[in-house]
Amino acid sequence: MQRAIRPFHDFVSLIKLFIVLRKEKPTLVHSITPKAGLLTMTAAWLAGVPIRIHTFTGLIFPYRSGFMFTLLKMMDAFICRFATHIIAEGNGVKELLVQHSVTTKPITILAHGNVNGIDVDFFSSSAIKEDKASLREKFGIAPPAKVFVFVGRLVKDKGIVELVEAFEELYANNKTVQLVLVGPLESDLDPLPAVLLDKIHNHPNIHQMGYQSDVRPFLKMADCLVLPSYREGFPNVVLQAGAMELPCIVTDIPGCNEVIIPDENGWIVPSKNGKALSLAMAKFCEVHEMQPAMAQKARKEIVSKFTHELVWNATAAFYEQCEKERNV
Repeated sequence: MQRAIRPFHDFVSLIKLFIVLRKEKPTLVHSITPKAGLLTMTAAWLAGVPIRIHTFTGLIFPYRSGFMFTLLKMMDAFICRFATHIIAEGNGVKELLVQHSVTTKPITILAHGNVNGIDVDFFSSSAIKEDKASLREKFGIAPPAKVFVFVGRLVKDKGIVELVEAFEELYANNKTVQLVLVGPLESDLDPLPAVLLDKIHNHPNIHQMGYQSDVRPFLKMADCLVLPSYREGFPNVVLQAGAMELPCIVTDIPGCNEVIIPDENGWIVPSKNGKALSLAMAKFCEVHEMQPAMAQKARKEIVSKFTHELVWNATAAFYEQCEKERNV
């Protein structure tokens, strides 16, 4: 399958999926992501698969307009039509599906949301042997400094424009603050403006690290994760950061606002608002006495709700429930 809409390639993928499903005759098929959902649910329906489950993560159509809004919403409606069971990754996603009348079928949320959970032993500060000071020295960040980290694709939808704007305002009043950007630049889908890239490349306290196979060292050396995204399903990086005892500043969007509790494990700011983001980052720099408690609460929240095992067990139980309902 290709990520973008490609009618010919999509039709070929649909036929291949149909052939595989007719041959294997599975009892249950479970799809995730819009393209996989549309092709898999259609092929499974055509092939007569009795249990067809789709999980909606981040919805795209509510953030589009005109023809693309109509087309993308219609695609999600087709997924729901061919699916026998629908899962939303969190309450925010469920509310959007209901609000836009995408389906009248029941919508399930497994555990506390998120499709997979995380490995809280892997994402643990103690799993990285180097201390914070050594990691900062390794990456060229001199003390004293408050280090904010962003992890994700460097695109406009992730709020990078507002993040750089907010950081520049913060830096004007505090020359010790540092911003670390971890993730790949995308030049095809939703690229950053050239003028913003120049600011990132030339700013003395912005460090662009590119794609990293292991983000844990960057989370450990930071003081706070910032994710000013415009839309998410249920962001894994917020779970990963929390598990590594990192408070988070996030935007008030589905997923993010289901993990972060203001003044306990982070802060929530309006989306697309660089000023509010800058104020939250400045507040974090000022509340030294709260930070150790926030770090502990951040990990406690993730361990209690979002471990791999909790999510996996909820998914397995849902499969068993679907099978029992089929046999009644």
